[in-house]
Amino acid sequence: MPQPYFTPELFDFLKRLKRNNRREWFLKNKAKYEQVIKEPCIRFVIDAAMPLHDVSPHLRSDPKSSMFRIYRDIRFSHDKRPYKTHVGMQFSAGAKDVHAPGYYLHLEPGQCFVCGGIWQPERIPLLKIREAIVARPDDWKKATKGLTLSDEDKLSRPPRGVPCDHPLMEDLKRKSFIALIDLSEDQICGARFMNEFAKATKKIAPAVEFLARALEMKW
Repeated sequence: MPQPYFTPELFDFLKRLKRNNRREWFLKNKAKYEQVIKEPCIRFVIDAAMPLHDVSPHLRSDPKSSMFRIYRDIRFSHDKRPYKTHVGMQFSAGAKDVHAPGYYLHLEPGQCFVCGGIWQPERIPLLKIREAIVARPDDWKKATKGLTLSDEDKLSRPPRGVPCDHPLMEDLKRKSFIALIDLSEDQICGARFMNEFAKATKKIAPAVEFLARALEMKW
């Protein structure tokens, strides 16, 4: 039986960080952060390369770019807390850009999930995705069948140039195209988590492939 990548200590550290989100506390506990979060994440990212390659050989799983930094960008934020209280890892299709099609793994006390798709693409890529859905509606419906798409990032009105009665209007209103699969902390800390992650990525793969091909990206 393989050893778990993550332990309940990961979630315990994040809870403590949320209560003590200060530079002094983090520096004092940085060794623990390295031990229970950073090092296990790097190991997971390295090992995820093989199952992700089975989904698409163009998915990146790179220890240097897949794991998001724990440090928040507070330059233009009213919230000056210096550290994130969650862990994020991205696996993009042929690009380091967080706006490229791919996968994202989110670990946070009480909120863990793997998602796949594209987050807030710029205007031209967004238009290409909408055009692909209009041109190939049956392919889009097949690619997203059985998936739960996030409704957090949508227009309130139909996008310009699309008939108001289009049957896929709710999807065409989207500004992000993200399918989510929730995970439990027990799953994250289990010895079979890599298998659970691989299963989730394969389930979402048709939707991610549709988006990548809409943008004329290799898949």
